[in-house]
Amino acid sequence: MRTLRHLPTGLALLLVLAACARSGDGGSSAPLPDPVGSWAVESLTTGGRTLHAPAVARVDLEQDKATGNYGCNGFRAEVAFEGSSALTVTPGMSTAIACENLEFETAFAQVFKGRLTIDRGPDRLTLKAADGSTIALTSEPPAPDAPLAATEWTVDALVDGATVSSVPAEAAGKARFTLTADGAASGSLGCNRFSAKAAVEGSSVTFGPLTTTRMACEGPAGEVERTLTALFGSGALTWKTQGQNLTLTAPDGKGLTAKGATAAE
Repeated sequence: MRTLRHLPTGLALLLVLAACARSGDGGSSAPLPDPVGSWAVESLTTGGRTLHAPAVARVDLEQDKATGNYGCNGFRAEVAFEGSSALTVTPGMSTAIACENLEFETAFAQVFKGRLTIDRGPDRLTLKAADGSTIALTSEPPAPDAPLAATEWTVDALVDGATVSSVPAEAAGKARFTLTADGAASGSLGCNRFSAKAAVEGSSVTFGPLTTTRMACEGPAGEVERTLTALFGSGALTWKTQGQNLTLTAPDGKGLTAKGATAAE
């Protein structure tokens, strides 16, 4: 049997290159993914343990920033890429909602910061921290954003500039509202029920004067109600949905975050 050393130099080189191509990815020539994009979180490994991610955990990477969801709470961060081989993450604002996936959220927040090397594979990324902890990401399309109208939104946090505060436990789940496609809003402010007109134009929504019931509301539910009444009456609010999460923000930085439920009929 002839060996490569008996072949002409040019032919031997071609055979070596072909063998190398066949040895990687089973001969696949699929390009490796660009780290910039939307990624679903599959799992993370830290401290010798592998934690599987909640379905809503995700990271949206842009050239200079990252946004996403730890599994319940949303977050923002600054990022600086070193080509496609590494990035440095500087955490920014995050919501502070009490969540059942606290173990995963805490671990995710601890790993997704500082310098992380990037290992790319077809349709996936693995981010690796200096201590060996890893975050496994996949380019599986994220869940579609819930529509603003016809979704029942339950308020879970109040925003005041860079400060995000969970709704007090005594008032949790009590403030909720629904917008309809024909321009109406209704729900509960945390104690009293309300209705109002709601005009949606692009990324802004403006509530008309609120009509409410007249119960006296004290304690945390009353505080939430007064805050929401002021917010809904403050003019045009910027709205944004991401998955089942909604943010409403006034020009002065005050606002709310809410979680979507089954579509209202």
